[in-house]
Amino acid sequence: MKLKKTTALLGIVALMSASLVKAQTGAAFWLTKQDRSALFAQQSTIPYSKETNSYPTIQINEKETFQSMDGFGYSLTGGSAQHIIRMSGKARAALLKELFATDGKDIGVSYIRLSIGASDLNEKVFSYNDLPEGEKDVAQTKFDLGPDRADVIPVMKEILKINPKIKILGSPWSPPLWMKTAYDARGGQLKPEYYASYALYFVKYIQQMKKEGIRIDAITIQNEPLHPGNNPSLLMVAPDQALFIKKHLGPAFQQAKIETKIILYDHNADRPDYPISILDDPEANKYIDGSGFHLYGGRIEALTDVHNAHPDKHIYFTEQMVIENPDDTKINITNPVRRLIIGATRNWSRNVLEWNLAADPENKPFTDRGGCPMCQGAVTIEKDSYTRNLAYYSIAHASKFVRPGSFRIASTELPNLDNVAFKTPEGKTVLIVANSTKEAQAFNVSLNGKTITSTLDNGAVATYIF
Repeated sequence: MKLKKTTALLGIVALMSASLVKAQTGAAFWLTKQDRSALFAQQSTIPYSKETNSYPTIQINEKETFQSMDGFGYSLTGGSAQHIIRMSGKARAALLKELFATDGKDIGVSYIRLSIGASDLNEKVFSYNDLPEGEKDVAQTKFDLGPDRADVIPVMKEILKINPKIKILGSPWSPPLWMKTAYDARGGQLKPEYYASYALYFVKYIQQMKKEGIRIDAITIQNEPLHPGNNPSLLMVAPDQALFIKKHLGPAFQQAKIETKIILYDHNADRPDYPISILDDPEANKYIDGSGFHLYGGRIEALTDVHNAHPDKHIYFTEQMVIENPDDTKINITNPVRRLIIGATRNWSRNVLEWNLAADPENKPFTDRGGCPMCQGAVTIEKDSYTRNLAYYSIAHASKFVRPGSFRIASTELPNLDNVAFKTPEGKTVLIVANSTKEAQAFNVSLNGKTITSTLDNGAVATYIF
């Protein structure tokens, strides 16, 4: 009887699916135009057509699949959370819904990066175990999430109510100063005698965040380990990171039954040798989930080099600043979409994170002596009002439709129309196209024997949903 019911149910689902496929007459279409006349705006459905033309064709092949996607989003810096928590409850709820829900015009951010301790976009530098110079706490008995309890943690709790499954990455900018070769937030190195204590620091962070109801899906070892000029920052060369992972962090996670993923590197695409050298070490390799990248230097194709060297390990895109002049009449939407949304995912990245979620009109806060005065938020917050910036729209073109669990699928690479395609868990096909040329481009999109014809103005980006 149970088998008959199951068979009948599967039959109903198949009929419903067939009906939906039959009912679909074309592709839904969301557009951002360079002249701002359309900003992630839904357009009329483009109908399927049997007419022939000489336009180039993007052929989508659902049978050729690549990596699974974890999501798209931003860094929720301490500064971002500070602005958000100061909004009234009503205004904050509206902003967070628009960012993290998927209804209507909400953009469905599905991945967040947090700083472990302060980043350079905090009001001041801190760690979770600050001590006067000369003191130490190797057992981490004084560890406390401290300043994050005032803003990051309550904002994350509100986000989790909207999207309980959002993935969270944690990244440190510096360990506590007493662990470093110089008692300074900027630069220096982690003293070898504190490797075990620093591993425990990560364990404590994950455990205390879990007690707050915040599950950390993954951590990186060090933000930009080859850039010790930030405030805060740390120099951590590849051999040191390998040693820290294989002898201390990996075993500490194993002993504490921590399931949080370990992602190495977390820096520019100009040094693929850094993660490859660590992954080549079998003792470190066994603890590592994958490698994280930024694109302030190097070529995005370097992500594929690392994938090819270790195809069993994952690739992540963990940070890129995306900014614009608020007074510009045009929006350079093709640049981040082409380089990051399309470029990173075509090179095996499971996510794309831009930097950062929110700031005020002066891009504050940021730390002195090495903070980032030009780091604009995806949204600019002024009291209870906010404006949407370039980073908002570039992520929106992917985050709303390419939900976690989607797979990248094959699509024709065309010289004038950068594009990437995905198959979603709901069975939809999503194609993102950027026209970075100086002229309008007409083209076809072909999927399963059906074709649409579309035209994108120069500098425009579109997302098509089949």
